[in-house]
Formats: sequence, structure tokens, C-alpha cells
Amino acid sequence: MRNGKLRKVGIALELLWKMDRWLLLHTLIVSVIKSVNPFVGIFLSAYVLDGLQAGKETRRLLLISALCVAAVFLLGVLQAYFQKRREVHTSMCGKTFDTLMSMKTITMDYPLLDSPAVGDIRTRIQHDNNWGAGFYSLVWQLPLLLGSVITALISLGTLIPLFLNSRIFADVSVITLLVLFGAVVMIQIWFNAENHKKLFRLLDDDTLDKSYLGYFLWKDQDYHYGKDIRIYGAKPLISSKIEGDVRVKEKWTGKLVANNMGAGFVGNFSAGFLQVAAYIFVVVRAAAGALSVGSVVKYAGIIYRFSQAIAYVFLIFDEYAVSSDRQSSTLEYLNMEDILPKGSLPVEKRAFCEGGDNDYEIEFRDVSFRYPGSDSYALRHVDMKFDVGRRLAVVGRNGSGKTTFIKLLCRLYDPTEGEILLNGINIKKYDYDEYLRIFSVVFQDFKLFSFGLGQNVAASVEPDEERVRACLTKAGFGEALNKIPEGIQTCLYKDFEESGVEISGGEAQKIALARALYKDAPFIILDEPTAALDPVAEYEIYSKFNEIVEDKTAIYISHRLSSCRFCDEIAVFEKGEIIQRGNHEELVLDEDGTYYELWHAQARYYK
Repeated sequence: MRNGKLRKVGIALELLWKMDRWLLLHTLIVSVIKSVNPFVGIFLSAYVLDGLQAGKETRRLLLISALCVAAVFLLGVLQAYFQKRREVHTSMCGKTFDTLMSMKTITMDYPLLDSPAVGDIRTRIQHDNNWGAGFYSLVWQLPLLLGSVITALISLGTLIPLFLNSRIFADVSVITLLVLFGAVVMIQIWFNAENHKKLFRLLDDDTLDKSYLGYFLWKDQDYHYGKDIRIYGAKPLISSKIEGDVRVKEKWTGKLVANNMGAGFVGNFSAGFLQVAAYIFVVVRAAAGALSVGSVVKYAGIIYRFSQAIAYVFLIFDEYAVSSDRQSSTLEYLNMEDILPKGSLPVEKRAFCEGGDNDYEIEFRDVSFRYPGSDSYALRHVDMKFDVGRRLAVVGRNGSGKTTFIKLLCRLYDPTEGEILLNGINIKKYDYDEYLRIFSVVFQDFKLFSFGLGQNVAASVEPDEERVRACLTKAGFGEALNKIPEGIQTCLYKDFEESGVEISGGEAQKIALARALYKDAPFIILDEPTAALDPVAEYEIYSKFNEIVEDKTAIYISHRLSSCRFCDEIAVFEKGEIIQRGNHEELVLDEDGTYYELWHAQARYYK
């Protein structure tokens, strides 16, 4: 069940306060000034009319008028000043929020980020922001909400003197007006509550989650897709999906517009009814001699402001409550707590101290693993101990558990059963960040950033330039480095810089390898590190593989079994289990083994 509207608005204001409290304060100041300004003119008009009727000195009336004009001018200056400051803080608040969301994504425990539950939350965030500006709507709508509330309160406060005379309550017209006022307000509250429910039902329409239009506009679409669309003539397919999506949106939008029109009609009708009734009351009181000409003008103006404000309060309050509620998925995402134990034991920095021996030993002890939301095991009863300084090749068919094995080793996930030990201690007990520092990994689906080449290699703002060049050369990128115009300062891709360089898949793979070498961790893990390289470049990497990895413990995953010959040991995975272990010469002699089958299946294409 959804929370009450007041609670939703309160949560939104609390979120804004955390993002930038000055934004709220400046918005409040601007709203107060903007609401007060019209009342200065109303009271001045009433004062001048009553003064003229009473025969007050013209000089005095002019002086008061000049002071009021000066006050309005000063308020206008203050409003402009604080409005500009508010605009600055609006921009800062938006950037703070975007940064907060990004930092949550890049720091969240990997099992959460990769889980179906978090994927569902991210889908709901996208859905909740489809029909508005998301978090920014809370910022943009806030002045409207505060302004209407402040105007209504000021109007109500200035109307009180009109009802202070006790004899008024003996007047049937007054009692009738008050009863009508209360009835209209209650009807307005009830109607807005019902309208609010209908609006949520519309916003929760599941058909809107499947938005092809949103997919083709925003989701991972860039110019690289253009080639496939043109070559395969996929434009009609895409157009049909978008057109169908547009028809769904048209029906949905029609219902939304009808709902909003009903709310607007009731709100404006109520305001107009109250305004007419109040005007009649003022005229009756003036005809009875209870009000002066200035008071008639004053109360008429205040009643007009009040009737407009009270209708807008109901309307904008509902809209703000809806915008606030649509942030519940975002808040759920931001408030998710990590699930991996972070540990506290320090990892011995044996690779970084003088004379370090890289003496790390890792053991898988009866490790089994299931992915979140899955009933089947990706790994089953894996037992393995890594010998320090040796090269291990991990091979197997697609889906055999090779990459899962690496994710567990790097502690992106924790085992479902069993344990992984570092120097005889469960890795859960080690400080998480320190444990990650002992691994350099080139994943099969690695990512490079649209930053400088040197920054990509070092994963740092200020890279060691000589070290970057050495790592790029060792990874086979030296010749390409000499050809690009700005060397390691060259920006990759064109997301941020027009002069950015588009690199091939093979070049990207060499840069990713250089990044792994730059980290200089005692364990280096290569998941298909030459998949995008041509045969010559691949041979170049293999021929100096020992030089590249030096004295590190290397784990190598590949579908190309010819590359496994330089490894000391090979582990063959099948359906999540290790079914064979040994070196190439041993395994290729076992004619009943999976390695023999895989080796000869590939070898026949080279004969």
C-alpha cells in the first residue's frame, strides 16, 4: 500500500535537503517574496481609496505610495537575486543527485548489481521517470507548491478581520457562505484523493514498461548500430515496433489527459464558485455599510488571490505527491545495503615490498555456486590450489563455468557453498579492497573509458607516463602509440572530445592488457585476451607471454587450445566441474577426455 501524500512530499523534501539545503532555503525565500508582492499593491490601493474618501492629505498619500513602490522594487531585486542563486543551486543539486546515482552504481556490491532484483529496481526507475523529469521534477515543481501554499495562508490571514465582528455570525448569508465553503473544500479534497488513485493506476500500467520507443532512443544506442540497420534493411522492423509503441502511448496519454482535465475542471469550478460567493458576500457587507470602498477593493483582490491559490494548492500538491512517489524506486536503489562481508584482515603486500616474493597461495575448497535467482549450479564441488608463479590455463565449452570461476576468485561473488582460502585464511576475512588489489584481470567483456589513453591504462587521473608507455609497448601497442597524434594524452572515442580516436577491437584488447600490466598485481588473469587480435599479433603476445607476466601467477582462459601449450597446467571445465587437470602433453594423449576432443576439433581446421 502506498504511503500518504504528506509522507511522500515529506520524503521528497528530505531528499532535497540532503542534496542541497541551500536550494530549499532559496526556494522558500523566492516563494515568500513572490507571494507577498501582489498583496502590497492590493493594500496600497485600498489605503489610497479609503484615504481619498476620508479626505486625507494628498502629500501623505503620495509618500505612502512611493514607499510601497520602493518596497515592491526592493522585493523585486531580492527576488531576482535569490532566484539566480536558486538556479545555481538547482544545477548543483541535479549534478549531486546524478553523481550520487552513478557512485551507487559503481560502488554497489557486484552480486547486487548483477542480480534480477536490482535489475527490476532499475527497470522501475526507468519506468517511473518515463513520464516526467524524475528527480528534477521535485526541484522544478517546488516553487509552485510553496508559492500556492504561502499565497493561500497570507490570503486566509488577511481575510480574518472580515469575520472578526461577532454580529456577522448572526447573518444567515455568512453562515451559508461558510457552510458552502466547507462543503466545496471537502468535495475538492475527496475528488483529488480519487483522482490521485486513478493517476497512480495509470502510472503503474505494466504495458508502459515495454517501451520500444525508449529503447531505441536511449538504451545503449549509438552510431555503431547504424551499419547493421542499413545492411539488413531493419528500418521497417524498428518502425513497426515504434509505431505500435506510439499507439499504446496515445491511448495511455488520452486517459491521462482526461483524468487531468477532470481534476482541472473540478479545481477551477470550486475556485470560481468560492470566488463568486465571496464577492457576493463582500458586496452585501458593503451595501450594509460594514465595509469601506477601500476594503471592498482589498477583500475582492484577496479573495481572488485566495480562490486561485487554494485551487492550485490541491492540484500541485497532488502532482508533487505523484512526483515524490515516483522517486520511491530511486530511493530504494540508493538505500540498498551491500551484502558481501568486507572483512578487516590486511593482505600482506608481498608483491610491493622490497624483495617481495609474491608468495600468495589460493585454494578452492569444495566450492559450489548458484547465481542469484537461479536454481541450477554454475559451479559444483571445485577443488583447486594455485601454485605460486605458475601458469594455469582454464578451458572448456561455452557455459562450462570458466568465467564464473574467475568471478569467484576475484571475489565479485562469494561461493554458495565451500570456501576460498588465501594463504590458508578464508578470503571473506580479508579487507575487501585490499584483496582486490592482488588481481589484474582482462575480462572478455572489458570496458575502456572515453578518457585519455594514459588514464585508461593507469585507471588514474595522473598516470606515470613512462610506465604507461612501457606497458603499452609490452602489450603490443607500441607501434600504434607512435602513430596517434597526442600520444598517451589522446582521448579514446568521441563521447567527450571531437578529436577522440576510434580504436579497433584488437587495439582495445592490447590497451586492456596494458592496463592489467600497469597494475602490477601478483595475480594476472586473462579471459580470452587475444580474441580480437589477428594471428600475427596473437603470436607476438604468445611468444613473449613469459616476459609479459614475469614472476606473477597467471590464469589464462581461452577457446584457442593452441595457446594453452605455454601453460604449466590446464584445468578442463565441463558443466561447472573440473573434469581434467594436467599439462598439454598429458591431456592430449587421453583419447577419452574432453581436452582431446576439443583439441582435435580445432586442429582439423589447420591441417
